[in-house]
Amino acid sequence: MSSILIINARVVNEGRILEQDVLIKNGLIEKIGGDLKHFAADKIIDAAGKYLLPGVIDDQVHFREPGLTHKATIYSEAKAAVAGGVTSFMEMPNTVPNALTQSLLEDKYQIASQTSLANYSFFMGASNDNYDEVMQTICPDVCGIKIFMGSSTGNMLVDAPEVLEKLFANAPCLIATHCEDEPTVRQRTEMFKQQYGDNVPYNIHALIRNEEACYKSSSMAVELAKKHGTRLHILHISTGEETELFEVGSYGNSTVSESDKRQKRITSEACVHHLWFDAEDYHRLGAQIKCNPAIKAPHHKEKIFQALLDNRIDVIATDHAPHTWEEKSKGYWAAPSGLPLVQHSLNIMLEFVQQGKISIERVVEKMSHAVADVFQIDRRGYIREGYWADLVLVDLNQPTTVTKENILFKCGWSPLEGNTFQSGITHTIVSGHLVYANGVFDESERGKRLYFTRTV
Repeated sequence: MSSILIINARVVNEGRILEQDVLIKNGLIEKIGGDLKHFAADKIIDAAGKYLLPGVIDDQVHFREPGLTHKATIYSEAKAAVAGGVTSFMEMPNTVPNALTQSLLEDKYQIASQTSLANYSFFMGASNDNYDEVMQTICPDVCGIKIFMGSSTGNMLVDAPEVLEKLFANAPCLIATHCEDEPTVRQRTEMFKQQYGDNVPYNIHALIRNEEACYKSSSMAVELAKKHGTRLHILHISTGEETELFEVGSYGNSTVSESDKRQKRITSEACVHHLWFDAEDYHRLGAQIKCNPAIKAPHHKEKIFQALLDNRIDVIATDHAPHTWEEKSKGYWAAPSGLPLVQHSLNIMLEFVQQGKISIERVVEKMSHAVADVFQIDRRGYIREGYWADLVLVDLNQPTTVTKENILFKCGWSPLEGNTFQSGITHTIVSGHLVYANGVFDESERGKRLYFTRTV
C-alpha cells in the first residue's frame, strides 16, 4: 500500500479547524503536524484551500444485493458513495433473501469483500421467528440488529409483542429500529383508498404515514429500551414530535464529547432528505421522494434540524434506497418507497454550511465522529494518529451540479438532478487508499470490514 502525504490542509476534526499536514502509511494515519513536508511519501496531495474531513460514515443504506441487483449492487452504490465522500457504510437486511440467518448475513460480507470500494458492515435482521439466530450475532463483527417495527418487505416486520420484549431484553448488541405503527398506516391506507381510488396525489403519502404512526412506534421503542436497558438507535426521525423523545444531555448545545456519545443508551438519526425536502416538494417530484417514513410538512424539517443542533438527534445518514425509474414511474399505490442519496449527502450538508445553518465542524461531528461513537467503531471517524485513514477533501468553492451524466447510482436518477451545490468533493481516501481523485477512480483495492469495540 502506497504512502500518502497531504499538505496544507484545513483539517476539520474534534470541533476545531487547523492548518495541518497528514502522513498516511500502511492504511493508517501515522503523523499529523504543522509541517510534515520533509517526510517522504509515494503520493503528495497539496490541499491548499481545501478542507480535510474524516470520511463520512453512513449508518443506513440499502445497496440491494443480493436479490435486487436490477436496482443496485454493492459495487455500484459503494462507488457512488466514495465519490460523495462516504468512506464507510452500514447496510440493511431487507435484501432477497432477507438476512435473517448468520449464514445469509455472512454471504453479504463475502460479496462486499470482493466488490466494495468503501468500508462496510451489515445489520443482522430480526423477524417474528428468528430469535435464536439473532442471539448468535457476534457483536465485535456486526454493526447491530435491525428491527422493522413497521414498513418492511418479506418476513421482516416484527409486530409480535412477546418477540419485541425478548429482543429488547436480550439483544447482544445495539438495536436499530424503523419506527412506524403498522396498524395506523394500514387503517389510513384503506381510508385514502376509499376516498381517492387509484387517482391519488403524492402529498397524501405524508398523511397516510403520518405523525401519529411515527410517534406511536418510536415512543414504544424508547419505552422498551428504558425498561430493559437496551442500547437503542432509532433511524430516520421524520417528525418534530419524535424529537421530544430524546434528551439534550448535560453537554447542552456544545459539541458532544466522545464519552457522552459512547455512554448514551438511546440515540437517533436524521436523514438528509428529511432536512432538504418537505411535503411541498411532492407536487414537483412525486414518487421520486416517496419514502418511508414519509417526508412531511415544512415545520417538521425545521424541528429536526433544531434537534440536530441541540444534540437530541445524534447522527446524519441517508437511508439510500434506489429503485429503477420504471418502478418509480408507476402510480402512487404501485411505486415503491425509497430514494438514492448516498452520492450527495455531504454536498447537501455542506450547502447548509454555506447557508449558515450549521458549521462544518458540526457536520463532521454528526456524519463521522458521532457515528463512530454511537456504534463504537474501531479506530474510525476521527483524524487521529493510529486511526484508519478514512479521509475526504472538499472544496467549498467548487460548484457541483447533479446531472444524469455524473450520477453513479445504478438506477441512473436522483431527486436532486438539476441542483447545483456550492461545494465539491475532490478526493476520497478509504483505509489509506486514494480511491477517488478529481473524478478518477483507482479500484485496485477494496474497502475493509468495520469492527466494533463494544463497551456498553
